Amino acid sequence: MTILVTAATGQLGRLVVESLLERVPATEVAVAVRDPEKAADLAALGVDVRQADYSEPETLRTALTGVDRVLLISGTDMGARVEQHRAVIEAAKQAGVGLLAYTSIFGGDDTTFALADDHHATEALLRASGVPYALLRNAWYTEVYTAQLGTYLQFGAVTGSSGDGRVASAARRDYAEAAAVVLTTEGHRNAVYELSGDTAWSFSELAAEIAAQSGKPVVHHDVPFEEHVQIMVGAGLPEPVARMFADVDAGIGRGELAGTPGELSRLIGRRTTPLADSVKQALAAAPTAG
Repeated sequence: MTILVTAATGQLGRLVVESLLERVPATEVAVAVRDPEKAADLAALGVDVRQADYSEPETLRTALTGVDRVLLISGTDMGARVEQHRAVIEAAKQAGVGLLAYTSIFGGDDTTFALADDHHATEALLRASGVPYALLRNAWYTEVYTAQLGTYLQFGAVTGSSGDGRVASAARRDYAEAAAVVLTTEGHRNAVYELSGDTAWSFSELAAEIAAQSGKPVVHHDVPFEEHVQIMVGAGLPEPVARMFADVDAGIGRGELAGTPGELSRLIGRRTTPLADSVKQALAAAPTAG
């Protein structure tokens, strides 16, 4: 059996490959990457490195030849990624792939913020393709927030526009492990998994956790939508991107990322990584910020 991971040199992709290598021999793992040189370390481990680009369908057809199972990690090229995903799905169908797992969005069609639209479209393409699929509907990675630790400490605030909304996030490694489980075990044909952390936390709780562990004052600063957009624009984000992120906050305020069905912990066979542990790891990785 050959299992192929797309976007394998990205943050999630590398963790998925690491988890796969704990479960199956390297000779059963392949990766599709735009720049094979960035995967030289994986090749040294015995992983089959194949060049492919979501925007070049012919490279996808070659990369997926002889592959049994595929993890399609969603692209990051907003405005183009539905067509890119279509190309992967079509290549998978042509190759006779037995299972295509896709990293979608928590809540599926019930998730209303604009960032979810491409995921909705990709899920529809998958269902219509006839390719056996597994939808890995990932909630937020805790790292989305801990990566901003320096900013939180610099300004003494976690700023957003989600009100009292809660986020059931989990560590990126938790989601990677779940993907590896789906790719290496049976019983996942046409399955839909709502994957989130075991505990939903508020931004006030995030601020309090950072303050407690860093010993520095940090509070939650909630602002109106438009003010949030302008804060992000002032920090250097293009306005359309700032509006997209503020729109996600609005969705959080509506409770769209707060669900805790427990499917992620059931798949990986353990509790998901607690928020406190993720904050601790982030502070350890950036000791000058703590």
